[in-house]
Amino acid sequence: MIASLEVKRMTDEELVRLYVDNQSNHYFEHLYSRYSDKVYRKCLMFTKDPVKAEDFTHDIFLRLIMRLSSFKEQSRFSTWLFSITYNYCTDQIRTNRKKAEVRVDEEMDWLDDSEDEDLMEMEAQRLKSALGYLTIEEQSLLLMKYQDEISIKEIANVHNLSESAVKMRLKRAKEKLKKRYLETLIFMALLLAKFMAWTKFNK
Repeated sequence: MIASLEVKRMTDEELVRLYVDNQSNHYFEHLYSRYSDKVYRKCLMFTKDPVKAEDFTHDIFLRLIMRLSSFKEQSRFSTWLFSITYNYCTDQIRTNRKKAEVRVDEEMDWLDDSEDEDLMEMEAQRLKSALGYLTIEEQSLLLMKYQDEISIKEIANVHNLSESAVKMRLKRAKEKLKKRYLETLIFMALLLAKFMAWTKFNK
């Protein structure tokens, strides 16, 4: 067996190949140690429940170990794993909730993209609220692009879509997000105006 130090220096893809060829848990354990916390945190975003997030993470890695032989290296391993994660969470949420919308209560640093400065200008708390009105499919695409920094080409590959289809879906999701955010701002402005008028009237 390859020494642990050497294994630690291997790429994800090399570890997958070794696991598939040798069926040794030693290699899978290294993949698990690299990604279990990241997968858990993504599950927690969707579930808002630490216990459910742990269950989801466990199920995802069970699925992963069964599907490693199907990994064709058409994308990075992390891209492939996060796609499995988002798809699993989406399926579970859809099954458990008829209305497939969830809030994403995570820091907004995943929106740091030079081409989307208009999103960055949104006030974080209202942006979080607006995100809750997107479908989980729309949220997943935005998270893959802006949080995980997965390229359009990679997203297209893992979802069996054309790059133009991915771009169009991202565009629609961002437009929907901006629209909801602006509606929230207008509502807050109207409330503030009514409050100011009431205060002035009651002086």
